[in-house]
Amino acid sequence: MAIEERGAGTLRLGTVRGRWVLLATALGSGMAMLDGTVVNVALPRIGKDLGASIAALQWVVNAYLLTLAGLILLGGSLGDRFGRRRVFVIGVGWFAAASALCAIAPTVEVLIAARALQGIGGALLTPGSLAMLQATFHPDDRSGAVGVWSGLGGVAAAVGPFLGGWLVQGPGWRWIFLLNVPLALVVVLVATRHVPESRDETASGHFDVRGAVLAALALGGVTYALTEGGRGLSAVAGVAGLALGAAFVLAERRSPDPMLPLELFRSRVFTTVNLVTLCVYGAFSGIFLLLTVQLQIVSGFQPLTSGLALLPITMLMLAFSGRAGQLGRRIGPRLPLTVGPALCAAGVLLMLRIGPGASYWTDVLPAVAVMGSGMTLLVAPLTATVLAAVEVRRAGIASGVNNAAARAAGLLAVAALPALAGLSGEAYQIPARVDSAFRTAMLICAGLLATGGLLAFTTIRNDALTPDHPVAEPDCEWYCGPTTPPLESDHE
Repeated sequence: MAIEERGAGTLRLGTVRGRWVLLATALGSGMAMLDGTVVNVALPRIGKDLGASIAALQWVVNAYLLTLAGLILLGGSLGDRFGRRRVFVIGVGWFAAASALCAIAPTVEVLIAARALQGIGGALLTPGSLAMLQATFHPDDRSGAVGVWSGLGGVAAAVGPFLGGWLVQGPGWRWIFLLNVPLALVVVLVATRHVPESRDETASGHFDVRGAVLAALALGGVTYALTEGGRGLSAVAGVAGLALGAAFVLAERRSPDPMLPLELFRSRVFTTVNLVTLCVYGAFSGIFLLLTVQLQIVSGFQPLTSGLALLPITMLMLAFSGRAGQLGRRIGPRLPLTVGPALCAAGVLLMLRIGPGASYWTDVLPAVAVMGSGMTLLVAPLTATVLAAVEVRRAGIASGVNNAAARAAGLLAVAALPALAGLSGEAYQIPARVDSAFRTAMLICAGLLATGGLLAFTTIRNDALTPDHPVAEPDCEWYCGPTTPPLESDHE
């Protein structure tokens, strides 16, 4: 890797410029993370203001996830080739412009299109934020820098539901998008002035644009079919999505520079951990989507209160994820990856108590506390096991694949779950219909979590974190999961 500007690769954490670099990267990635957590809280109000159906609200969430999941690996490759700072800054600007369009969207259709554009910006900026830290800071300070970065990202995730609820209840849901514009301006100014440019001079070959397009179209077809639930052309879209998925696999097998190297899946551990990721993150996305709707429509919570309901989960992860990672290294990943999903499933079953007139302290808090404990035990060992399954030189692509798997799981869950639970059309505004669908959906999510835990118990060995080849380790000191993957390693 060649560094183009003086200071890159040698920057120390305690310096003024080091702090500027941390500010730019943390604000950039935090902006994308914040947007992912605030939108769910606003969905009932968006639906009411724009006259949207539940399918349209699903697309408000999924349009963003679709382009992000389909293009995030390509975004990392673009940064390696053309300059990580350059692509990061373009992504931040793109994200801000799309956010402004979301804020002024006159119809739900315009909002969905703007959310898809937001996902493209997120795919450009998300990989670059962490890659810039790895390329800029001195090797002795990289772990500390990434630890601070991941901790600040966790704070953004924690603030998101509170901020989203406050904005929705106060000035209105459009401000959750408009807020990104001044934040993006600060990020662009700081990054262009203080972050050194870096790129991988050894990067060669062609970009796998064909693979990225096929992946996005395949996910789009399947997502449309699941969202529409058999209506109209959904069956045709579903078959086309599956066919395009098969074409994607064939294209990746034949490509000299594939976006998704299929040989990674020769590792049984790597394959299994990504299947576990699909199960648990699919469940998480379904829970976070429907819980805020249940709290507002059925239990009568205000948007601010429903946003605060999820705060204990993030606080638990901020406080104890680092220790959970150390526990996984000490006893092996099998037990955390089994017990973690089981605890999450128990928390989801406790959510069945949340209904009309639910109390936050006796009905909501115990459920989210148990679920948060399971997530805390799960996410850091999950990331560590993904990285341990491949050689250190493949750490970037391995963590990128795991990130994409988590987002694709969320995409498919948000598309399928409401239909499976019997929630369609305008039914999300009818408390009795929402309550019935929520209970069905929570049972499905608990089943997904139990499946993930069973997969881990039956296929992952306790020595999975001590393979016979050099591996990368997560550098996240406070929070570590597919939203904060180490994209490079300094162990080479």
